[in-house]
Amino acid sequence: MYNKKNTRKKIYINFRFSILCTIVFLFLIILTLRIIFLQIINSKKLSYEGDRRTLRIQPIINMRGIINDRMGFPLAVTVPANSVFIDPTMIHNHIDIKNNIKWKLLSKLLSISLEKIISNLENNKNLKFIYLARQIDPEIGKYIKALKLPGIYLIKDAKRYYPSGKIAAQLIGINNIDDIGIEGVEKSFNDYLTGKPGKRKIRRDNQGRVIENESLINKLNPNNLVLSIDKQLQNITYQTLHQAVLKNNANFGIAVLTNIKTGEILSMATSPAYNPNEKQYLIPKNFRNRAITDAYEPGSTIKPLVIMDALKKGIITPKSIINTKPFFIQKYKIKDVSYYEKLTVTGILQKSSNVGVSKIALSMSSSDLINTYLKFGLGKSTNLGLIGEQKGFIPQKKTLSNLEKATFSFGYGLMVTPLQLAKLYTIIGNYGIDRPLSIIKINHPVDGKRIFPEKYVKSVLSMMEDIVKPGESGAQASIKGYRVAIKTGTAKKVDSNGSYIKKYIAYTAGIAPVSNPKFSLIIIIDNPQKGKYYGGTVCAPVFSEIMKSVLKIMKIQPDQNNKK
Repeated sequence: MYNKKNTRKKIYINFRFSILCTIVFLFLIILTLRIIFLQIINSKKLSYEGDRRTLRIQPIINMRGIINDRMGFPLAVTVPANSVFIDPTMIHNHIDIKNNIKWKLLSKLLSISLEKIISNLENNKNLKFIYLARQIDPEIGKYIKALKLPGIYLIKDAKRYYPSGKIAAQLIGINNIDDIGIEGVEKSFNDYLTGKPGKRKIRRDNQGRVIENESLINKLNPNNLVLSIDKQLQNITYQTLHQAVLKNNANFGIAVLTNIKTGEILSMATSPAYNPNEKQYLIPKNFRNRAITDAYEPGSTIKPLVIMDALKKGIITPKSIINTKPFFIQKYKIKDVSYYEKLTVTGILQKSSNVGVSKIALSMSSSDLINTYLKFGLGKSTNLGLIGEQKGFIPQKKTLSNLEKATFSFGYGLMVTPLQLAKLYTIIGNYGIDRPLSIIKINHPVDGKRIFPEKYVKSVLSMMEDIVKPGESGAQASIKGYRVAIKTGTAKKVDSNGSYIKKYIAYTAGIAPVSNPKFSLIIIIDNPQKGKYYGGTVCAPVFSEIMKSVLKIMKIQPDQNNKK
């Protein structure tokens, strides 16, 4: 009896043990299957979910390169800033943002209404990242960080600052909120200035500590850019031009100063301008660098080309006398502002005689006239490297009518940019040598190419000196102690229908000092509305004031033989 009980007891114990073992075994099988499911069958989804919570791909931001003037003065720099973003998933419903003093302070610091912040939260509850503000001052960032608001985070950012302000605004340009150049040099040299940002992979633990940091794409470092611009000369050019625009109640003004010996642009100004550091006040119509984007009929400023080509071809000599009585071509009367019965070749330039230059042009072939303009860079891009440069317009006809030839000779029927006009006078100052213009500082000047015989250019340059004699149209461009050669011009404007109207563009283009040409300067003032509109009265004084300062700053000695 006793043995049976013990046997039953043993069987019962073994049975229970077997069941326990079976259960444990089944659990092991289930766990094994679960592990197989998680690690093999469903591994991609789990890896994705894990990475979504801990893994981030971060750009390695490049600090944009500095834009300097030729002397090393910064024209555009990148300064540290902060951006503020909000994670709506971290904002709990029980938080009373509307009545919370810290949230009110955040609203004040960012100049964003509390209602807008609340709206962003309510409309984007499932997002983890929404920008509240970009490129804020680091000092403001410190205050925001001290608030310790849930879901509010700061990240490092950078913004562009322009120490020169308005004086070179259209030339330097601006960047957008993502620090990408959208105007001027900033846009034209964007890739050079930014290099190539890299990327890295980081993984954080639940405490926010980086536990994995792996580079994915190596960055290319940005480059600094040294322009040919001289900040001091740029400031003088802009300020003088701006005062002239205000004084004449003009639409705008343009000035371009070049170094004749190197082809470098020393200043390029447009007025009115804008302050690129105050983007909230920007006026889009003032963005354009009109020196390269706009084209105009150049008026009398191209008459020296006609005279030069006629001298070269033997059609006239420096001592020739031309009948300058008004005459008709078809039904159109060619006349001058003042009546002259006859003029010397020098007199034609001095008095800016349309009749005289027309008669000379009518003795030339159409192809010769057009080719001379093209040879001096009119109607062609200067290849300065700035995005937005226009080519202007030169008629590509083989034969011009007599009327077209006449008007063509005194600057109508073609369109040129201010930069092309600056190039034209730089070539004249180089005695017929064409050297590429540059907006980048040049350490070793490029050899130029002779496009016109020196003796004819020098002859015309000497004639242009007489335009600044007392009593002549360009007298106000004279500079005491220096020999100056200029040509003034005035052209009627064209309306949207292509008809000429009683509004004018005034010009003065010239070179100094004539004894050893160093600088060329062109001044354009659009639609002066204070009664005076001729280039000699509106632009010549601006030319004189700017060029006088340039010669003094650049320590150019006065001419010993001052031709007056």
